[in-house]
Amino acid sequence: MPAFPRMTRAAGLEALSAFLSGPGADYAASRNTDRGRAAAPTTSALSPFLRRRLLTEEEVARAAIRALGEHGAETFVSEVFWRTYFKGHLETHPETWTRYRQGRDASRDRLAAEPGLRRTYERAIAGQTGIDGFDDWAAQLVAENWLHNHARMWFASIWIFTLRLPWELGAAFFLRHLLDGDPASNTLSWRWVAGLHTRGKPYLARRENIRAFTQGRHDPAGLDEGATALTEEAPPREVPLAPRDAAPEGRIALLLHLDDLHPESLPLGAARVVRVGGLIASAEEAAEPVRAADAEAMADALARASAHFGCLPGPVEDGSAGGDPVGSRRALGGDPAHGLPPDSARLGRAGLAAVDPRLFAPAPWDSDDSRLTAPRLPLRPLRRI
Repeated sequence: MPAFPRMTRAAGLEALSAFLSGPGADYAASRNTDRGRAAAPTTSALSPFLRRRLLTEEEVARAAIRALGEHGAETFVSEVFWRTYFKGHLETHPETWTRYRQGRDASRDRLAAEPGLRRTYERAIAGQTGIDGFDDWAAQLVAENWLHNHARMWFASIWIFTLRLPWELGAAFFLRHLLDGDPASNTLSWRWVAGLHTRGKPYLARRENIRAFTQGRHDPAGLDEGATALTEEAPPREVPLAPRDAAPEGRIALLLHLDDLHPESLPLGAARVVRVGGLIASAEEAAEPVRAADAEAMADALARASAHFGCLPGPVEDGSAGGDPVGSRRALGGDPAHGLPPDSARLGRAGLAAVDPRLFAPAPWDSDDSRLTAPRLPLRPLRRI
């Protein structure tokens, strides 16, 4: 598993440098192989830092292009853009998050009413299903708060199509334990596996694929490799984005949250930050290591903001702080968006790669499900928005 010694920007920059100077060159060829818990990861393992925006998407993409060249960085940069796409999609389709929460709560009610479903669910989260690979991944998730991306896809597919468990309960299980648990990426990835995000096209875990990309460690029998996609009456509707609020002029209290812990890049215009505060809205029922990572990341961001703006952290709530108006970066959905004071000014994000979510097609898989190919995007200089 990857080592996450600290959840700080400095630690993220060190991890980025180590990845680009070492395994980054082999990322495109090796990223789908899960070598096991004792081995070094074949992915960058930067997602916990990107999820909290201790590292920004733009700086990671630019660093990769500088280190690996445009061709060498293409696959990795495209994967970074998938995170941007998921965030943009959830922001423009907020009903997706509402439906997930409703489905999760309804499924929990079913657990109380249906003993057979409850037994299957309890065996699944305890890693006691008897399915080779799946049980190991369940145990690793709880113990280490991490799974290789390919293992997450296999796990979700087996959960939905072989165990016949509600996808929302699996998504909640991931959010509870993953250090990089992100409302957008997690919810939409589970919907993608289920065949809801790309309607009628589920991702089916296949025994041969798992055996190949775990280097023979796992060989699960009895998988449903012919399942059909889940269905819903209509997909979540797209809504127009509300314009960002203009940054107030003069004094302002800045409220940070877990969607963006890079206050140095906020477009504040003529505003002068005189106070900074933090809102920690961890995922509901988040495991203690996740809450601890959130708290450490927020402490790091508040310390950097205090040094950057020359002011001390203090209470920031209810739209004002000591008479000063409150500004916060617009949250893109999930728990942070629900926790912000309703009358705080929503500031835009600086330095985000300008990617229209509609430019992305669903990620295609080879016919044997052996290799994920990310969307092909031109690696021209990134615009700032």
